[in-house]
Amino acid sequence: MIQQLVHIDQEIFLAINQGLSNPVFDWLLPILRNPYTWAPLYLFLIIFFIKTYGKTGILIVAMTLVTFGISDGISSHLIKKTVKRIRPCNDVEFKENVNIRVRCGSGFSFTSSHAANHFSLAFFWIVLFRRRWKHALWLCITWATLISVSQIYVGVHYPFDVFCGSALGILVGLATGYLFKRFVPSFFKTEHV
Repeated sequence: MIQQLVHIDQEIFLAINQGLSNPVFDWLLPILRNPYTWAPLYLFLIIFFIKTYGKTGILIVAMTLVTFGISDGISSHLIKKTVKRIRPCNDVEFKENVNIRVRCGSGFSFTSSHAANHFSLAFFWIVLFRRRWKHALWLCITWATLISVSQIYVGVHYPFDVFCGSALGILVGLATGYLFKRFVPSFFKTEHV
């Protein structure tokens, strides 16, 4: 049964990593998964949250960092070190099938920390802002999904790694979002649709 699941996972991986291969994705998706690409966005959000919401904005920034820390800690330090799944680009029996488009890295594959971290931030922000900004939901989900799928396309994660990382991130983001809602209810009383 497990071998069948691994085979399905590898087939979906190949459909994305090889089947979607084209010059535009070869250029774009490695950029999308690079953390430095998003540094200007993060800086903008920090300034925006603090400037727009004052002390509550500082709490939003702090809770964003806590959300990231929790998802990254669980994914990178707890799950990866327990499961120890080899990345597709490092798997001796499989890597000859992989189009490797970035440096492979020596860490483990399950779960994808990129997926966990970006989905945790996306869902934390969705809980906070979906009623204030009508486009928050689809923008956050699209952003996290593009970064997560990029992990498969560049050859560093299997789809199951990304799926489980995304699920972990969603749970963490919802949990920290509702924690924020519980302790800072005043922020949600002045919502605009």
